[in-house]
Amino acid sequence: MRSAPRALQPGLTPMPTADWYFDFISPFSYLQSERLHTLAPRVSIRFRPVLFAGILAAHAHKGPAEIPTKRAFTYRFVLWQAKQWAIPIKFPPEHPFNPLPLLRLAVACDCAPEAVQRIFRFVWRDGRLPDLPIEWAELTHGLGIADADARIADPEVKAKLRRNTDDAIARGVFGVPTLAVGNELFWGVDATDMARDFVAAGCRYPDAEYDRVATLPAGAVRKEVAPEPAKKTKTRVIGTAH
Repeated sequence: MRSAPRALQPGLTPMPTADWYFDFISPFSYLQSERLHTLAPRVSIRFRPVLFAGILAAHAHKGPAEIPTKRAFTYRFVLWQAKQWAIPIKFPPEHPFNPLPLLRLAVACDCAPEAVQRIFRFVWRDGRLPDLPIEWAELTHGLGIADADARIADPEVKAKLRRNTDDAIARGVFGVPTLAVGNELFWGVDATDMARDFVAAGCRYPDAEYDRVATLPAGAVRKEVAPEPAKKTKTRVIGTAH
C-alpha cells in the first residue's frame, strides 16, 4: 500500500499554501517565476494572475514605469538582478504594454505553472509580444490552446481574472509579484528568500521584533498633495480587468 503524501500523514503539519500574485507586465514577476523553485518542497504555490493596473488604481499609486527617472533605474536594476541570478532576459520591444490578453490566456490555461512560465519566457526571455497574429498564433499553439481568441473572450475567464485582482486588493496586495502566505505578504522578487525562511520557521517570525516594528506608531504624517491637472498625451491606456 502506498503511504499517504507527507502533508496528509497523521501527526505532520499540512504543507502551507502561498498565493502568488503576478502580472506579465512586470519584469520582477518574471524574475520571481524563475526562482519559485527555491521555495520547494516546503510550500504549495497557487498561481494567481492579476491586473497590476487595477492594484495601482486601488491604492492611488503610480507604476515604476510612470516616473521617468524610476523607469530608467528599474529597467537597469532588472537587468542587474537577472545577471546576478544568471536568469536570461531580453526586454520586449515596448514597455509598458497591455497585458490583458496574456493574463486571460493564463486563466484559460487554468493557471498551470508550465503555461505561466511559457508565457513569461515568451515575453521576458525571448523579448517578444503577441501583438501580431503570427506571434499570437505561435504562443497559443505552443500552449496547446485552440480557438485562443474565443477562449480569452469567455466571460468566465474575464470574471476569474477580475476575482483574482479583487481578491488581491482585499488582502492588501499593493504590488507584483507578491507571495501571500496566510496573512503575510512578501512583495517583490527580492523577498523570495524572506518568504522561504518564514515558511521554514513554521510560518512565523523568529522573534517579537518583527511584530513590534510592524505596529510602530507614525510620528508624522505627510500632508496630502493636491493632484496636478491631467495632461493630454497620446499614450495608450492599459485596459481594466472589468
